[in-house]
Amino acid sequence: MAETMREQRRQGNLPAELSSFVDRVAERADLKRLLAVSRVVTVTGPAGVGKTRTVLRVAAEVQRAFPDGAWLADLSPLAQPDLVAETVAQTLGLRDQSARPRAESLVEYLESRRLLLVLDNCEHLADSCTQLVAELLRGAPALRVLVTSRQSLAVQGEQVFPLLPLAVPDPERVAAGDGVDREPSPAMVLFAERSRAASSSFALTETNQAAVARLCRGLDGIPLAIELAAVRARALPVQQIADLLEGRFADRFALLTGGMTGGRHESLRTAVDWSHDLCTRTESLLWARASVFAGDFDLSAAQDVCADDALPASEMLRSVAGLVDKSILLCVEHPTGARYRLLDTLREYGLDMLRNTGDERRLRRRHRDFYLRLAQRFDTDWCGPDQVVWKQRLDREHTNLTSALDFCLTDPAEHQAGLELAAALLFFWNTCGHAREGRHYLDRLLAVEYPPSEALTKALWSAGLLTAMQGDVEAAEMRLGQLRSHAEAHDDTEAAFWITYVTAVCTLFRGDPVRALALAEKAAALHRDRGDPAPGPLMALGTQCIALAVTGQFDRQIAVTERLTALCRRHGELWMGSYASYMRALAEIDRGDLAAAVRCCRDALRSKRQLEDSVGCAMAVDVLARAAAMLGEAERAARLLGVAHRLWQSVGRPQFGWIDLIVARGQVEKLARQTAGDTNFDEAYLDGLNLDPAAGIGYALDEPSLHPAELPPQRAGWAPLTQREREVALLVADGLTNQQIADRLMIGRRTANTHVEHILTKLDFASRAQIAAWAAARQRDDA
Repeated sequence: MAETMREQRRQGNLPAELSSFVDRVAERADLKRLLAVSRVVTVTGPAGVGKTRTVLRVAAEVQRAFPDGAWLADLSPLAQPDLVAETVAQTLGLRDQSARPRAESLVEYLESRRLLLVLDNCEHLADSCTQLVAELLRGAPALRVLVTSRQSLAVQGEQVFPLLPLAVPDPERVAAGDGVDREPSPAMVLFAERSRAASSSFALTETNQAAVARLCRGLDGIPLAIELAAVRARALPVQQIADLLEGRFADRFALLTGGMTGGRHESLRTAVDWSHDLCTRTESLLWARASVFAGDFDLSAAQDVCADDALPASEMLRSVAGLVDKSILLCVEHPTGARYRLLDTLREYGLDMLRNTGDERRLRRRHRDFYLRLAQRFDTDWCGPDQVVWKQRLDREHTNLTSALDFCLTDPAEHQAGLELAAALLFFWNTCGHAREGRHYLDRLLAVEYPPSEALTKALWSAGLLTAMQGDVEAAEMRLGQLRSHAEAHDDTEAAFWITYVTAVCTLFRGDPVRALALAEKAAALHRDRGDPAPGPLMALGTQCIALAVTGQFDRQIAVTERLTALCRRHGELWMGSYASYMRALAEIDRGDLAAAVRCCRDALRSKRQLEDSVGCAMAVDVLARAAAMLGEAERAARLLGVAHRLWQSVGRPQFGWIDLIVARGQVEKLARQTAGDTNFDEAYLDGLNLDPAAGIGYALDEPSLHPAELPPQRAGWAPLTQREREVALLVADGLTNQQIADRLMIGRRTANTHVEHILTKLDFASRAQIAAWAAARQRDDA
């Protein structure tokens, strides 16, 4: 059963390595020791020294010690310090889009989890990272944080680990040695492996090892510089590469003044310059222009943004391939095709080239315009059959979209385009779990004055809807007031529907479903009178369904749901259609047709899973738990409540903060407890709670991959211990001391002491021997 549980739990999001990892044995061991005694470890060092690769390797090696996984948050594309916490939350899959502080919801999510968080490239956001890490460490006692940065965070308890370049040999010693060095230095091994990747015939031999040593020493053992130099092995013998490199250094030093060479930074700059010398004219142009992309991009984006008369589209594929061959661009295979990205150091170099040409603003506008057109197509096509495809596309382009918005915020001349972009992304913000981020950009863009436009109308009602869905009704009504003033002053008839609709949503949140119903019906009528296309009519009908459900008008609710379902099917629409199925399930439960309710709710859940709609999934599982309890399946109802609670944890606010949903959930628990008994209910509830969201949804859908016999080991024999306490109890049974337990689990001794004390208290034991005997008996039962 333990193996089943390990397979079901998500282990994080660490990326696969694209090339072999060389050495760093001592550094990795040191970092693991530091992680065992410190809750935050920051790896510092110059650009190109290998901080990210080393930290990711360490994280992969220790992730088994973290039941809730090892998670990488790459902060390099992020320009907004206010969005550091949001980026971390999105990395963890936390979908809480309420208006409360993001750090607060992160602490709540992490406080009971044992998790390793990797924050990569923090130097440009150091203050925000310091503040966030300090808050998380205070509130989440089992959290470990591993950081890469060019400077420390200065967090209390931080251990700073300066990562040095790879060890380099003495070329004279290597030249004087007998035969091939039996243990070539790590820098030489790296050069040999990358050279062999460039030219399969390359080998480290007695005749070339001294030249390899000379080259690696000239590059100060900096991994990125060595990898770039190795590309030349395809065309030149290593002796000639080393000679050319030494000549390159001499040329550069002759240009320097004041005696300040920049040391290792100068070595890396020389290697990058040298790689640039290998580029054709079009490859050089592409390198510079591609630096405006944040994260990765595909070939069509490169052609649209970078191509012109100087860099013809017909040359793009050849130029991309040339940069990949030279290790300038990294190629990442994706189910939709190849995507490309620049390492941060090489991107900075490209930006320098672009700025030197005076072409940066033009390329950033082209980048922004490309993603604005993409967002506008998304907005037009969202209410159609390709919602899943569109969601996946925008997820891939997320960092480029926000980079385009960041550019628009830098200059008042770009604000109008930014407003259009932020508004066009409404359904990405609202339905794909990014409401906080959408509100952040809309609030900043709406802080300035604009002339009347369709974009302003849409931005105002979009901001109002996002804030209403966050439960911040006062802020939503403030936006509605601005929209009313705008509509009255400029005779904007389109605004009437959205004012009415968003007011209906606000009224529903204020607990007045009768008035909300009247407003939603009025909004639907306005749409019919105007002949508006979807999604407006669908949203109005959806709000009617909710209001009818809350007021108990189930027959009317089913009639409206059928209209909504028919419209969704006509458009091939999935998101609102899944809510129609959910609301139909609510009505069928109240009418007593439990089989129909389960069928409708599972239909909704399947769609919500495709769209990764955490809120919708949690709501659907709550309804399936209610149906199970009413059918007399009390233990299944308890498991489903555990699954739903796990999903709600990722959302933030249980039952989305709606009192009616909270009351309904309490009634389900009461009924299931009465039927199953407290002990059986608690055990089944913990079974569901211990499933990761994907496995939990599979159980709710009654998919054959997961049945009660396969549920994770948090069953009768181990109650009332938590999963962590169970692990500690097993280690006590193995005879380990508290210090040894702390070392094994990579926690502090004080934390281990606390776990043992909790176990003694919960089991009413007086000695470790009793814990050991009890745990051994439970382990035999599991076997």
